Amino acid sequence: MLRGLLRLMLPCSLFVAACAASAQPVQALSAEYWEWRAANQPATSDDIPRIVRPDGWVPDWSPEAVRQRQADLAAFEDRWRALAEAPQSVTERVDYRLVGSALARARWELEVVAAWRRQPQFYVDQALIPIFELLLPPPPVERARAEGVIRLLESIPAMLTAGQRNLDDMRGPFVDVALGGLDRVAPSLQGMATGLEPFMTPTQERRTRGALERAVAAFEAYRAFLQQRRDGLPSETAVGRQGYEYFLSQVALLPYAPEQLLIMGRQEWARTVQFEALERNRNRGAPELAIGPDIGAVVSRLDADELRVREFLETHDILTIPDWAGHYNAMAFPAYLAPIGWLGRTFDLTGLDRVGQNATVYLPEPSPALGFFNLSIARDPRPIIVHEGVPGHFLQLTLSWRHPNPLRRRYYDSAANEGTGFYAEEMMLQAGLFDDSPRTREIIYSFARLRALRVEVDVKLALGEFTIAEAAEYLETAVPMDRATAEEEAVFFAASPGQAISYQIGKIQTLDFLAEARTRLGERFDLRHFHDYLWQNGNVPIALQKEEYLSMAAGAGQ
Repeated sequence: MLRGLLRLMLPCSLFVAACAASAQPVQALSAEYWEWRAANQPATSDDIPRIVRPDGWVPDWSPEAVRQRQADLAAFEDRWRALAEAPQSVTERVDYRLVGSALARARWELEVVAAWRRQPQFYVDQALIPIFELLLPPPPVERARAEGVIRLLESIPAMLTAGQRNLDDMRGPFVDVALGGLDRVAPSLQGMATGLEPFMTPTQERRTRGALERAVAAFEAYRAFLQQRRDGLPSETAVGRQGYEYFLSQVALLPYAPEQLLIMGRQEWARTVQFEALERNRNRGAPELAIGPDIGAVVSRLDADELRVREFLETHDILTIPDWAGHYNAMAFPAYLAPIGWLGRTFDLTGLDRVGQNATVYLPEPSPALGFFNLSIARDPRPIIVHEGVPGHFLQLTLSWRHPNPLRRRYYDSAANEGTGFYAEEMMLQAGLFDDSPRTREIIYSFARLRALRVEVDVKLALGEFTIAEAAEYLETAVPMDRATAEEEAVFFAASPGQAISYQIGKIQTLDFLAEARTRLGERFDLRHFHDYLWQNGNVPIALQKEEYLSMAAGAGQ
């Protein structure tokens, strides 16, 4: 049972506020917007923004569908502005600004980033990532899921035709990215289809092969379209200062200018380089971490370590984990998922419609040749458990999906979610989880160094001070990391400006939030209950969390 300050604040204030707000126009607008968003949100390789789609859904980015999106968004914005005087309490004001952030993100996607006009890879993603997401929950693949795969395969030609109609502002480097990846599409889909055969009826299998043949032909036509138009395209990929500042202030609700972000990132980079150097010096006689002997050993260790992490959180009075929260477990890649694993983050974090189920991380066979993050898992799964699983993204999302206020169950911006995940790494380091493994502490610092460098990469890509190639080179040499992972990160951050700053800047905001709460509350501050509030409200930008928490704290102290 909650005790101390948050016994007064968290259950009473938020439950009452949520119930009182449920009949308000802001809540009604939010509910309608998120129903619309489920059908209209672009697919992305990132794991945090995933959304539950309507039954029978297929993506539609035809010119007509884009125009309808623009009209619908303008109507939502008009309704939101008309409600500006409605919020009264601090909780209502936070909820109002949250809806504004959600609308600003849709505007950012459609009008500023405008990937549907500029990035050919966008249409590859919209065609394939929904299939990848449908296959992420663990096997078996039920008949309904197999039908969904067929339906999505059948929609691919129309999606790629829409791309050819919409791409009127293509940028050369983005065309090169798309062309460079098209060679892997056909063999990936064919491997997926072969892996699905045991789960399909003969009729479904025939339909899959026919849909696949038409999809592959559509991708070849799309390749020819891009090749014919590549020469003479502009090389500029940046959204520019005005666009980036719109993202910072309206979407992410970050109170910083780009130059401030660069300073913050550089300071954190210097701090983690020093800590890592000291750690390596202290560990100079310690053996290197061994790579797991096989996938079974790595899976078994991750599952066992997840239980130990949960116990550590409880026994050290750090964070409350409800009994109903699922576990974060590992599995070797199913035969149908391995060929398309490159399409996104291979974590099934469940969703609003599967709260309480276990999450799954799919892992490759351990090898020294693995990329940056998978290699760390093969050596010690705990850093990834802490960031992606428990207490990181999976637990944070699970708790938020049960938030008493429906408006706070949704994704708004990565700075809150990724900031919390990154904060969790150092939180567990300082709490002593990795005291038994000096070399694992080095992994935590290497993660931190990468996330600090991402700030500079994000800002400079957005402002046009880095090309994609320069960003990849910088990551490869400064982290350091393998070239393939560096290129993957650089491409993703160029196409999705604002995401790469979220880890470090969100963490800095969280630390500032904790420090101010601790200072203001003094002896009334309870770390566990602070974390309980932070995790449950983990979709809410940190600036808004801080405003609400400190306001409630002031009221509770009177």
